[in-house]
Amino acid sequence: MDKTAFITGATSGFGRAALQRFVAGGWRVVATGRRAERLAALVAEHGADRVHAAAFDIRDADAMGAALAALPEGFRDIDLLVNNAGLATPGSLLTAGPDELQRQLDVNVTAVLHLTRAVLPGMIDRGRGAVVNVSSIAGFLPGPGSAVYYAGKAFVLSLTEALHDELSPRGIRVTC
Repeated sequence: MDKTAFITGATSGFGRAALQRFVAGGWRVVATGRRAERLAALVAEHGADRVHAAAFDIRDADAMGAALAALPEGFRDIDLLVNNAGLATPGSLLTAGPDELQRQLDVNVTAVLHLTRAVLPGMIDRGRGAVVNVSSIAGFLPGPGSAVYYAGKAFVLSLTEALHDELSPRGIRVTC
């Protein structure tokens, strides 16, 4: 199978499990995360022909763009984007610091928006592709004490539903 998945937050939890399943299924995977040593371990475990490591902070749009531009041959045509990276800041709107709240929004909302926008043109050109946005039941509920986290997940859910309707006629599946 010659398909490529791009997974954010690939070094642990759901991201790592998804990477392992895709590699086992014959996919190539672009594994992203902040910790280069963890990404290097994934490459060592699965092989550089199957896994390409892209270490960058997903909040940094320039670093994200540079990572996409530097993808090696064989990893450039992204068939599946998995927006998995996420951050929950403890505390309410009134108790969490403004920098912490902004960091949470940058990871959970802005990065999803920018990365999805960056990979969609290639998918549209090929007439196929998929985006999976990892969200939470929090996207459906109010979250007293965690209002910013819940609101961010509601954004991801709403964006996903809108893009699903907009892009399905073009051969792109978008799901949450």
